[in-house]
Amino acid sequence: MKKIYLLLSLALISLSCSSGQQNPKQNSNNNTLYPVAFYNVENLFDTERDLSIMDEDFTPGGRYKWDNDKYQKKLNNLAYVISRLGKDKSPEGFAILGVAEVENRKVMEDLIDTGDLSGKNYEIVHEDSPDGRGIDVGLIYNPQIFTVTNHKIYPYTLIGGTPYKTRDILVVSGTLAGEPVSILVNHWPSRRGEDSEPLRERAASICKHISDSIYKADPQTGIIIMGDMNDDPEDKSTRIALGAKKLESEVQEGGLFNTMWQLHESGLGSLQYRGKWNLFDQIIISQSLLDKGKSKLNFIEAGIYNEDYLIQQSGNYQGYPLRTFSGNTFLNGYSDHFPTLIYLGKNKNTK
Repeated sequence: MKKIYLLLSLALISLSCSSGQQNPKQNSNNNTLYPVAFYNVENLFDTERDLSIMDEDFTPGGRYKWDNDKYQKKLNNLAYVISRLGKDKSPEGFAILGVAEVENRKVMEDLIDTGDLSGKNYEIVHEDSPDGRGIDVGLIYNPQIFTVTNHKIYPYTLIGGTPYKTRDILVVSGTLAGEPVSILVNHWPSRRGEDSEPLRERAASICKHISDSIYKADPQTGIIIMGDMNDDPEDKSTRIALGAKKLESEVQEGGLFNTMWQLHESGLGSLQYRGKWNLFDQIIISQSLLDKGKSKLNFIEAGIYNEDYLIQQSGNYQGYPLRTFSGNTFLNGYSDHFPTLIYLGKNKNTK
């Protein structure tokens, strides 16, 4: 399976990989590009037992015989992928990366100190969530490009305020290339069970409330909603409850645009289940980041990072993302999800 990048702009553009450049590339509109990405890293656990969560499988004596050797291989594999996100358009690589399925702050610290990420001075934002499995969301960022001013977690509650033990929504606000942005990192409830759809619709409604509040406080702030939604762009959670549109022309002031919808409609995805591609790993942006929006940053392109080395090349799951385990067998892979990313541009003459 060949590498596929499908990019959205006013026209469809193909991406090519490049390296060794010393200055950020300028596109045809004279924009400096800033890659913003999301990656479900699939069960990044340390090897120590935490009695407050269900992490016993990821211990040396557990189901996966999760020892330091496997943990270090997982870290090295993820670091290799992450270090290459956005490099085709910006030699600095990604500016902001949201992650899902990290156990704690320690594993994120270990990740940015590993391999090709080590020494790059990336910083992280993380808060523990009440999720029973102990998997959280977090943010990794380049402080030379993105400056964090504050962050907050929004717990998931059912209608009426009843707590529900799943991942929080992490909201990180700051300035990207000098412009105000807020990033909402999500991992919505899974598809387990016949009645799971309303849970994701509830997550979407919480996310919409946060987004609307940010917009009301400052319409110039660029809002980036990213995460593993456990739904596709056309599903009710993102399409109706969140209100993310497929086409830029459909987005009204204060509305949201799903940068991944047309990618999925073309047959692409970020994970496979029973031979079908899904695009759960979505990046959704506010109208302020679209052309003629209120922000000086503009959406340029969107893509799925699915290089050949991330794909299983043989066996029953040939063509699927190459994950860490198949059953209890250690594959020494990366994740069962591909990363997704967008590029934001700011004209080099814009102050």
